[in-house]
Amino acid sequence: MLKVEVNYKKEAMEMGVVKARVNLPGSFLAAVKVGEDELDLFIRRSLAVELYREDKLSPGKAAEVAGVRNKWEMLMLLNEKRVAIDYIAEDAERDLKTLKEVPGHFSL
Repeated sequence: MLKVEVNYKKEAMEMGVVKARVNLPGSFLAAVKVGEDELDLFIRRSLAVELYREDKLSPGKAAEVAGVRNKWEMLMLLNEKRVAIDYIAEDAERDLKTLKEVPGHFSL
């Protein structure tokens, strides 16, 4: 059985972080082949991928949850997990326009 406690402490919310405590079976780490030191990142990435798959997170917000550097890395992670990516030409055009507007970061 999975038990989740979400802690909305005022100081955590001010920092933009929500802490959750999840109780998992002792065999969980061995079953998913993840070390205890990798567990936080594993859970964050798994959650981000699944919430994107359920259309509850955009690629940008999923990237934030997953702890990757940007939307492009999130798209790569989604591809690794064989998740259909809803990214059309208009999205690429909008992203390219945004990149061009950032001084010193992109040029064609």
